[in-house]
Amino acid sequence: MTEIAPATPIEAANAASCAEQQVLVRQILERVADKWTLLVIDALEQGEMRFSRLREKVGEVSQKMLTKTLRQLERDGLVTRRVYAEVPPRVDYRLTPLGHSLAESLCGVWQWAEANMEAVERSRQAFDTAKVRPLRPPA
Repeated sequence: MTEIAPATPIEAANAASCAEQQVLVRQILERVADKWTLLVIDALEQGEMRFSRLREKVGEVSQKMLTKTLRQLERDGLVTRRVYAEVPPRVDYRLTPLGHSLAESLCGVWQWAEANMEAVERSRQAFDTAKVRPLRPPA
């Protein structure tokens, strides 16, 4: 049997760095694939918006979920938040250049959804109306 030599410190550091990068990429993908993230990015493509207007544009999102989504997008550098010293307080949100680059990348997903929505709807209807046989445990 051949023994595998232990990794050098540089190899170990490179492996750890690669693992950290994979974790970060997965976190980013989870963020941008989130339903509310997609809708917020799409709405903010139209320009700077107040929280209440953004909530109207996104639709059916709770105040809590929109706040959470915006904070995460701000943390990731995709959205900026500007607070005005007014009564009542006014807060505006807009995409950063990084956020605009994400929006451009997501454009293809929106186009695919629009181009294929009828086919997806037909598939859903066929699936929902089909007689589904109960799964039997293996004998």
